[in-house]
Amino acid sequence: MRCPHCNSENCTIVNEVTTTGKDYSASKGCCGAILLGPLGLLCGACGEGRKIHNVNYWVCGDCGYKFRV
Repeated sequence: MRCPHCNSENCTIVNEVTTTGKDYSASKGCCGAILLGPLGLLCGACGEGRKIHNVNYWVCGDCGYKFRV
């Protein structure tokens, strides 16, 4: 792979990971526990969606330019 900026062949692949959302909502878990007892603690996980996004980039080792193919 050649860098489109400086035409170097010293390029490596880098994976960027970003996450959005929450794992567990303590307030929903407490409300669920009050209303439904011990099983209500599971309500804290309802509706919470953690999403993970992976994006692969090439990075030039000489000039630092980051690009996708």
